[in-house]
Amino acid sequence: MTAGGGGSAVAGGSALHIPVLGRPAIEFLNVRAGGVYIDGTFGAGGYTRAILETPGARVIGIDRDQSAIARGFDLVEAAQGRLTLVEDRFSNLDGVIRDIGIDCVDGIVLDVGVSSMPRDQPERGLSFRFDGPLDMRMSGEGPSAADIVNAASERDLATIIFILGEERFSRPIARAIVKARAEAPIMTTRALADLVSSVVRAKPHEIHPATRTFQALRIFVNDELGELATALMAAEQVLKPGGRLVVVSFHSLEDRIVKSFLTSRAETRGGSRHAPEVRRAAPSFTVLTKRPVVADDEENARNPRARSAKLRAGERTDAPAHRADLSDLLPRVPALADVLKGR
Repeated sequence: MTAGGGGSAVAGGSALHIPVLGRPAIEFLNVRAGGVYIDGTFGAGGYTRAILETPGARVIGIDRDQSAIARGFDLVEAAQGRLTLVEDRFSNLDGVIRDIGIDCVDGIVLDVGVSSMPRDQPERGLSFRFDGPLDMRMSGEGPSAADIVNAASERDLATIIFILGEERFSRPIARAIVKARAEAPIMTTRALADLVSSVVRAKPHEIHPATRTFQALRIFVNDELGELATALMAAEQVLKPGGRLVVVSFHSLEDRIVKSFLTSRAETRGGSRHAPEVRRAAPSFTVLTKRPVVADDEENARNPRARSAKLRAGERTDAPAHRADLSDLLPRVPALADVLKGR
């Protein structure tokens, strides 16, 4: 689904959304009049609205969630031709702009957290705060979380929950899932949350016992880390020299990927006296954030979700893009096809 509008009035939509770390994100993006920018995680349109405040700036907004694209139609109309919305994965941002007829862009912003809007929809199965189907698919396509939970081997479940959820009780949780599903399939968020809570005891002032397990399954179902790594490499291909990449992440796995990508692309070391023939590619990025930018006390008080947010940014040089290799960035987890077979 693609929507294109055809000004300065860009406050379309029922309610203005202020994204986490929105002000520093736009500052690092360095929006210029006449520039073309990608908002790779359109969501509620917070970054897009801020970019469109610069006269003549154009935005290509991407979201894999069809409902997010539909909610953005008012903003498309208000932008009077300066906003194009595309239903797609942000990992395909290079293909998206090619289809529009654009070769390169001046900036890309990504917020790789999950919007509160789909979390608040019980039918999406993204939160244990509501009882709903154990789905978790952002696009509504492919295997659901219930498919994974009811098909994966105990070993694969434990690995997924340990690596993607950073859950130290992953083995007993996986064992409990396999035992429970032998009696009846686990099909709802409430059923899974209650099951995990029976294994991991709640402690005062700590997160809900099921938080890390739900995070792991959501990341795995949507291939969120693979999407992020692929998007970073696509950004390297399409950013103009001097173009900015800004990424806001919400947990350590995402931040580690962004940090590793920017660090590797900014490396300037060459060969040594022991191996002078080893040569590195010229740096394709200059890192703009030596340490991640985090929310200040005011933003944390206004939005508790901001406490875990980290922003990193880089500026594209005129050097060629480096060789793409996802294995350098991604943690090792079982393949989806193998998981569904139960091995």
